[in-house]
Amino acid sequence: MSVVSRITLFLLASFLVAFNAGAWDRGKVERFATLPAGAPNPEGVAVDPRNGDVYVTGFNPTSPAGPGKVFVFDRDGDLKRTLRITGSSNALLGIDFNPKTHDLLVVDFGASKVLRVDNPFTGDASVFTAPVGAQGLNALAFDKVGNVYISDSFRGTVWSTGPGGGAAQDFVTSPLLATTGFPPFGANGLDFSRDGKSLFVANTGNDTVLRVDTSTKAVSVFTNSINGADGLFVDERDNIWVCANQSDEIVVVDKTGKAISKLGDFDGIRDGKPVGLLFPASLARHGDWIYITNLALDTRTIGLPQSIVSQYAAQVKRHTISRIPARVLGFGHGEDD
Repeated sequence: MSVVSRITLFLLASFLVAFNAGAWDRGKVERFATLPAGAPNPEGVAVDPRNGDVYVTGFNPTSPAGPGKVFVFDRDGDLKRTLRITGSSNALLGIDFNPKTHDLLVVDFGASKVLRVDNPFTGDASVFTAPVGAQGLNALAFDKVGNVYISDSFRGTVWSTGPGGGAAQDFVTSPLLATTGFPPFGANGLDFSRDGKSLFVANTGNDTVLRVDTSTKAVSVFTNSINGADGLFVDERDNIWVCANQSDEIVVVDKTGKAISKLGDFDGIRDGKPVGLLFPASLARHGDWIYITNLALDTRTIGLPQSIVSQYAAQVKRHTISRIPARVLGFGHGEDD
């Protein structure tokens, strides 16, 4: 090899090292669980804080009437049982445990109501709340005393009710919570800041995270450009973890709205299953792990235009749940603390 060739190779290697040092460290995405054959697209996810069981809702709005299904996995990703939620449609979205009452709540998007799963072993359920005028109930959040908040994607509203359910009130409605974008869901994932003064809400179609001042109900854009902002939660440092369903990643922004981490990626379809993240819709933290549903939705199947992931989603034969370590990784290879 000539001297010129050696110098060229050295400079190229140096460039690649320098480039890699400035890239996001996306961590490692693991496949946590595979849903049974024929299961609907997984959307909502929650973890039982008492035993670590992972609960996942099925979303199939084009199928005949329910009951809808919730799949329960143990800590190792093995299926423990499938719940058929009584009185529900097949289009289930958000699911979560109320940290104060320990009730397991499920959003029934197809029937515009929230159900309380009275028996987590049989799926017996009752109506928790059914907001009058609801148009697209989606995700759940809880304040410090256990009041329940439900996003309404099509009405541009966040509803609220008490820890025991019953009649729901319009907590806040704003054009910023609605959308004319794509995918056509406005208010989606939501969670409170640690001090309870802010409610953060993802707007999927607008690619934004919004801040609602809980005292004044003023709504403002907190940060932009999260491609398909979907499920979210706020961690103990007030970092906001957001599913970007159109870029197949988790974006973490700090309390100023600055991106500090981008985690995960899509690595293709293998044996009919997504590798990595494909249309990630919801996420839940438990211990050292973040659990993520791969909705893998071909938007054409529900009468919408094709998205950038539709053709990959059409190849999926078995749906999956992913998990990633609950660490904020910055540029290069180190934790950004």
